[in-house]
Amino acid sequence: MSGSIAGVVLAGGLSRRMGGGEKGLQLLAGQSMISRVIGRIAPQVDALAINANADPEPYLEFGLPILPDTISGHVGPLAGVLTGLEWATGLPGVTHIVSAATDTPFLPLDLVSKFSAHAAPERIVIARSDGNRHPVFGLWPVALRQDLAEWLATSETMKVLAWVQRHDFTFCDFEADGEAAPDPFFNANTPEELAEAGRILAGADA
Repeated sequence: MSGSIAGVVLAGGLSRRMGGGEKGLQLLAGQSMISRVIGRIAPQVDALAINANADPEPYLEFGLPILPDTISGHVGPLAGVLTGLEWATGLPGVTHIVSAATDTPFLPLDLVSKFSAHAAPERIVIARSDGNRHPVFGLWPVALRQDLAEWLATSETMKVLAWVQRHDFTFCDFEADGEAAPDPFFNANTPEELAEAGRILAGADA
């Protein structure tokens, strides 16, 4: 790719299945989930921001821009993507952003490089593993910012793939790093899944 890539960690959801509060701030083996996500994705991008709609205070420790949704209503991940695209328009040389969920502590360390291999000026790339699509993990061209804004203002559906499929897009496949490794897009949406992630980490440290 000739342009730069910025990253946005999506932490703007309501965390209903986790019981409310900020899901990314839940502790996992003594460290917040979002800090694990930041640690894995930050080295892969040229700039990084957090999309969060709650009190920004807990996120200030990471020293990153904190971006609330630019549209109201908690309409889902596409609002976070749009917010990231609008932020990226002010970053010289940035042509794409990569989005990552705040509750995925095992996200791939080669996420951006593998996405970049499929990139084109107006092509969206979506992650896939073991046949499962992960539309919250995507490579998004800044050139599609206005189209997404218009979609969110007029569409009756906020589903990510409904908008993606209107454009040039492709899937990028990822595999677990070894037979005993978790799916790289394992997400801890519930207290039970958070506990499972803790057991996975404990096994890895054993």
